[in-house]
Amino acid sequence: MLTFIMLTRLSPEAVRSPKALEELERQAMERVRKECPDVEWVSAYAILGPCDYLDIFRAKDVETATKVSTLIRTFGHAHTEIWTATGWDRFKEIVRAL
Repeated sequence: MLTFIMLTRLSPEAVRSPKALEELERQAMERVRKECPDVEWVSAYAILGPCDYLDIFRAKDVETATKVSTLIRTFGHAHTEIWTATGWDRFKEIVRAL
């Protein structure tokens, strides 16, 4: 499984109240679980800065990560960025092999 970092920024029209935000999250995650059952959610954070959320998840390939990103975009009227991530120990193994 590959590790992915997803940054999400919701549009101001996406939610109008804290309760609506929770409902949006519930619906989006239900859909992700249905469409991408092999995705493993590692962590989710609300962050301060240009984005609203940072999620870490594992997926078998880039295509699956793209599906997750697309689903999130459709629910939250959101902008998402997906980055691949390599664990530090694995990165050191790669560098040693150079």
